[in-house]
Order: sequence, then C-alpha cells, then structure tokens
Amino acid sequence: MNDGYVARIVDAELGDALRRAGAVLIEGPRACGKTETALQRAASSVHFDREPGITELLNLDPSIVLSGETPRLFDEWQLAPQLWNLVRGEVDARRQQGQFILTGSTAPVSDAVRHTGAGRFARLRMRGMTLDETGHSTATVSFSSLIAEEKPSAQDPGLNYRDLIDRMVSGGWPGFLRLDPSAAGKNLADYLSTVAELDLREVDGVSRDPIRVRRLFAALARSTASEVTLSTLAKDETSLSRDTVRDYLNALVRIFIVEDQPAWSAHLRSSATLRKEPKRHFVDPSLAAAALGIGPEQLRKEPKFAGQLFESLVVHHLRVYSQSLQGAVAHARDSAGNEVDAIVQFPDGTWHGFEVKLGNQPEVIDNAAAGLLRFSANVDSNPPRSLSVITSMGASYRRRDGVNVIAIGALGA
Repeated sequence: MNDGYVARIVDAELGDALRRAGAVLIEGPRACGKTETALQRAASSVHFDREPGITELLNLDPSIVLSGETPRLFDEWQLAPQLWNLVRGEVDARRQQGQFILTGSTAPVSDAVRHTGAGRFARLRMRGMTLDETGHSTATVSFSSLIAEEKPSAQDPGLNYRDLIDRMVSGGWPGFLRLDPSAAGKNLADYLSTVAELDLREVDGVSRDPIRVRRLFAALARSTASEVTLSTLAKDETSLSRDTVRDYLNALVRIFIVEDQPAWSAHLRSSATLRKEPKRHFVDPSLAAAALGIGPEQLRKEPKFAGQLFESLVVHHLRVYSQSLQGAVAHARDSAGNEVDAIVQFPDGTWHGFEVKLGNQPEVIDNAAAGLLRFSANVDSNPPRSLSVITSMGASYRRRDGVNVIAIGALGA
C-alpha cells in the first residue's frame, strides 16, 4: 500500500466489487491511477508491462502466475489476453469472492471471450480525478444529496476563474498533481504523441498515420462538448474519409481517450423531436487543450473554448459521481432548439437535468434555469427529480422556481 496515495471515489466501488465477485476488472486511460488504486487492495501483484518473461511463464505453467496472496493484481492484463479465461476458470474452481483484480488501458480486440466472465467478473470504469479528489473542491454539496432532492446550501468555495482554468489545463492526472499547468500541458502533449505513434497501433495491429491522428485530435478538441458529426470531423481534419474517422474514433474509444455523451431518448409532448447525435468529449478536458497547444494564459482569453472545456469537465464529474449508482450521462436537444447539457438517468427511469454555465451572472443563471424548466415541461409523463445549473463559482442554493444553482468548486460525491 502506498502511504502517499490520494483517496479516490472509486475506492469504495472497488471494495464493494471484491465482496460480490471473484474477479474485478478496472479499465480506463493510461495514467488515470488504476494501478495505484488496485494496489491499495491487492495482496500480491504481477505487472505484465514490466516483468520480462511473465507471459511465457503464463503459457508454460499458468498455476505459478495465478498463485499468490489474494486479491492478486494482474496489471495491464490485455498484454496476455489468454489470462482472462484462466482467471475465469480459477474463479470457478475456488468459488470465493475477491480473488483477482485485473487492470487494463486497452479493451481487447474482441469482447467474445469476455462474455464468459458473466457472474465471475465485476467491471469498474476509472477516469481522471475530480476536483474534490485533487483537493480543489470543498465538496460541501454532494451529488448524492442532489439525487436525493435535498436543498443545496454552500458559500462561494473560492475557486476563481484563474484557478479553474489552471485545473482544466492540468487535468485530473494523479502523476501531474504537483506540476504547474504549463509543465502538465507539455506532458499531456507528449501523452497524445504516444497515443498517436504507439498506443493506437497496439489496439489491433493496424498502422494509422500519426500526423492524421493528431489532426483528428485537433478537430475533436475544437468540437469538445458539441454534437459534431463524423462528416464534419472528416471535413475539419481534411485528409480522412468519414469511414476512416469512424475507425480512428473506435480505436480511441478502446484505449479510453475519447468518451461520447449519447443523446437522450424520451417522449416529448410537442411535435419537436430529440436529436440523436452524441456530444464529443476527450476522457479529460485537459487533453483537448493539449491537442490545440493551448496553455492557461491563452485559454483565459478564449472564454468560448473555456466554456466548452468547462462543460466537458462537469460531464466528467457527473460520470464519476453517478457511476456507483448506475447512472448514465446523456444530453438532450430537440428540433426546436431546447436543450439540456447533461441528463443523469438511473435504471428505474428517474432523471436529473443539468445546465452548465461558465459565468455566474444573474441573467446567465436566469436564462439557464428558464431553459431547464422549458425543456422539462415538454417531457411527457416522466418529470425530472431535480434541475440544476452548474456554474464556475459563487454560492450554491435553490432558487424559488425550484432550480438548484451549484458551483463546481463546492460539488463532491
């Protein structure tokens, strides 16, 4: 166990998963903290990316690799895909919970073998750190309390515009926490270069042009938090076809670099129809800034793009906070132009609407609240449990019209 470990929201999810399943799979982008989180629970470990010969030993005598104190961690397990079925068989033989933890930064080429893990494996998705995890949020307003329809009440947390910009450029990467935003941005540019030159090839053995990948990164960055189509991305990138853009995006999804926000499906009272295009996001908004080479000083002077990154940041937080509750984060916009930036829906059909605004001026909040109320009134037979405007700063409270106003620096799990 690492004494310098920074607690993560997913820690509790991992503990619960080990109590209910024989093995736990943790997936997410490189450098988001999967290994360190797993090591907090693991009693022994094998690192396939660091231990020469371990894959050959697995083929010669798998019992040696599988044996060890439990939970036993297999880090970057996808480098030895045969491990999946070996672990599944061992879980069946032992008939005990909490035997293995597998971490991976790349989804395997085919999910066919993974279907046999039903009932044996619990799966966790891990993302970058939230502001409360990095220590930049007071967490005085909890997401769980909002879902319980409790009234938020908190003073301005003190996270100003400059601080917020710094956090969006630095991102939620545990290894960069002590770096200044400029240094973190340079590391993230290197990160994207590694993805373009190496990681994408390892997904499926297909060679993809790193220059075109970088151009696609830039196109995606410019379209962060928007409903950009494949055709528009292809046109923006200028050298890729629509089908090739789809292929590149699928590969990026498999290494957890991009994560689309799907369009919501619901019945509306009016004749308006909901649009079906997803919103595009990098797994952490800092990657969008890095893809365009934008540092803190430049971003402060570009409020429109800063607003796009802020929306992406809020969507990232909602995903992290709602995951343990089995919430799914979508967006909605109808043909009449009414929209909601984020909708968190739960398995029982209940939903909560969120509008995201970088500014916190009264007229900005008034317009956002009016939009939320207008949209929700048009949803047939399934009213929202809560409506909230997430702002960059200011107090957190409930308005007279029932809409919550919450500063991102006060939001926690």
